[in-house]
Amino acid sequence: MQSIVSYRDRGIWGDNKYRGNTTGHIIKDLLIFFKPNQFVEVFSGGGTGFDVARSMGYENSIHLDLNGLNGTSFNILIDELPQGSDFVFSHPPYHNMILYSGNMWGEPHPHDLSRCASYGDFIKKMNTVNSKIYNSLVNGGRHAMLIGDMRKKGIYYSMIKDLAWYGDLEAHVIKAQHNYLSESHVYSNNNFILIVHEHLLVFRKNSVWAIPIAFTKAVVKNLKESTLATWRDLVQAALQHFNGQSNLKNLYAILADTEKAKNNPHFKEKIRQTLQIYKEFVSVERGLWKLAI
Repeated sequence: MQSIVSYRDRGIWGDNKYRGNTTGHIIKDLLIFFKPNQFVEVFSGGGTGFDVARSMGYENSIHLDLNGLNGTSFNILIDELPQGSDFVFSHPPYHNMILYSGNMWGEPHPHDLSRCASYGDFIKKMNTVNSKIYNSLVNGGRHAMLIGDMRKKGIYYSMIKDLAWYGDLEAHVIKAQHNYLSESHVYSNNNFILIVHEHLLVFRKNSVWAIPIAFTKAVVKNLKESTLATWRDLVQAALQHFNGQSNLKNLYAILADTEKAKNNPHFKEKIRQTLQIYKEFVSVERGLWKLAI
């Protein structure tokens, strides 16, 4: 395998009518590369992983899904994984991009991850899932997780950023997407970048007892308090605050409480100098400036 993969077809495995199924080629390549002794699949969906495993001679592989493969339902949120393994492949729902229970099968299920109350609730439950998967691995075992980003109502949701990572990241593979629904859709505007990739993250368990966890922490800081902000940055922000145009009096007032100004008794002179240096600041008349960007 390489860090970028592309499969034009999903192959002969699984139910091709089951939406959200990944190509069996990527599961086959993972099994060929890692050669696990015990293969467990979580979110087995339309049976692609099961078919791939059997075609490769894996008679003891385990395939788990809320819908149930061969009539057996498994609830990853409350059920215990049936056994440990040295390789788990998971391809979870991408939040509510595709609704499964009550739509593709059965009645709406309260533990269906495609029916979480919110994206935050989905991420919280997915962290529980990934923690359980990591704990089930034998030392040296791997969890290969295929996930994707999504955009809804102009908001970009990034699972790779928002999920906690359990274990040591061993590989990050970019998988190109093909034959997706939006590929044939004509949008009224083209003011966004289409998502045509997925992420395959491979985590390795390198300790019997330790559980390495990494997560993104979102912090909002104030530009006024930043020691790294330049005078150009601050003057630009101040002009934007005043809808792109302001007199010097207002600029002095709004920038007086910045860290830069607090450490510079001549900050007013510095503001005037900054306005004159950079071409994006344009003088409208004496004492009045606008932002030209």
